[in-house]
Amino acid sequence: MTDADVLATIVKAYDVRGLVDGQLTPDVVRALGAAFLDEVGASAPVVIGHDMRPSSPELAAAAAEGVVARGGDVVRIGLCSTDESYFASGSLDAPAIMFTASHNPAAYNGMKLSRAGAQAMSLDTGLAAIRDRAAGYLASGIPDAVERGTVVDRDVLADYASLLRSLVDLSRSRPLKVVVDAANGMGGLTVPAVLGTAAGLPALPIEVVPMYFELDGTFPNHEANPLEPKNLVDLQAAVVQHDADLGLAFDGDADRCFVVDEHGAAVSPSAISAIVALREVRRVQAEGETDVVVLHNLISSRIVPETIVAAGATPVRTRVGHSLIKAEMARTNAVFGGEHSAHYYFRDFFGADNGMLAALHVLAQLGASDEPMSSLAARFTPYHASGEINSTVHDVPAAYARIVEAFAHDGVLDDLDGLFLTAHDGSWWLSVRPSNTEPLLRLNVEAEDAGTMERIRDAALAIIRA
Repeated sequence: MTDADVLATIVKAYDVRGLVDGQLTPDVVRALGAAFLDEVGASAPVVIGHDMRPSSPELAAAAAEGVVARGGDVVRIGLCSTDESYFASGSLDAPAIMFTASHNPAAYNGMKLSRAGAQAMSLDTGLAAIRDRAAGYLASGIPDAVERGTVVDRDVLADYASLLRSLVDLSRSRPLKVVVDAANGMGGLTVPAVLGTAAGLPALPIEVVPMYFELDGTFPNHEANPLEPKNLVDLQAAVVQHDADLGLAFDGDADRCFVVDEHGAAVSPSAISAIVALREVRRVQAEGETDVVVLHNLISSRIVPETIVAAGATPVRTRVGHSLIKAEMARTNAVFGGEHSAHYYFRDFFGADNGMLAALHVLAQLGASDEPMSSLAARFTPYHASGEINSTVHDVPAAYARIVEAFAHDGVLDDLDGLFLTAHDGSWWLSVRPSNTEPLLRLNVEAEDAGTMERIRDAALAIIRA
């Protein structure tokens, strides 16, 4: 496989992701770092941070070498969560490279690239150009700039924690006991700083019961992917064991947060989106804002746009995807955006996603009343959802066409992101989206009752897998 082939494989739609052995090597990363500097320019230093994976420090150093060789300065922030790197990019108004493979196994690593101000990059907005330029550098070498850049180290954790504390006031919360599963990921660094006193901030009325806070990129306890139910089992048991008010689970780079209630039951990310959206809408309305916009991706529960409308704000439906939503946050000046994958975006956080900030909102909402988490979640979970079901198919277009033919008469179709069908009576909806990178179709169904959801789900799966 040529260097160009490797780059074509690891440079994805929204980030860089690949196997450490043979794909994402120091040489490849050095070329990508140099190409990134060429793309963003040298007017501001490049922030470089990394997660706790064994390969991350070496890869971060290689990227810095590429940036410096092309005349760019580097600010190394060391171990950090992805949203902490967004904070550095936003607060310093500087481009950033974050080394992480998020929830992927230890054999993988990756790069999340941002322009200054935590603006996301995609293939259409810079990644393709970086990929192609890096291929040239791998073939012929990286030409040194007239003047090489410099490298400085900076710790931004305390400033990051201070900003989050300033955005959500928990000082008057009732006492809460929270079990937090960091999955040996970067939540083990950020949770003690934000919810505790590790960053020198005052103590909150919150008792944190830590699980797997040791930073270990080999993930010795379970995968750092809370979207998979098997990875929530330990947290669910611990919440019940400790008689906690709720549990929080973070993924490997701690930019996504999942919630379980006091009984250990998982709370839908759509319910979290609705809760946070309502809080943010009310906050800015109290400050005098009248034209309030909130984003939600199309597979979010119907309760999310219903909550936004009921609060007097405008819901804007988006396609699924990190860079797409960040661009829409900027275009619409939305105060908040929620994805059903548990990415939560905030205008007050540079339009970027921040799982920790979403967790603070949930804690504040829970702490402001005597209502248990299960009751709070139930108020924002009136519908029955299938969850995302992936099917491997040999002929994606043919399977897609079969779904259209089978369901077109049952409702109103749109093609914002794959196929989305809303029943004529509004009692259910169905979404089928092809994967960008794999021979998969992704099915989501939601209905007013469990029987209808199961009927539509099973019929759709039978057609997809025929």
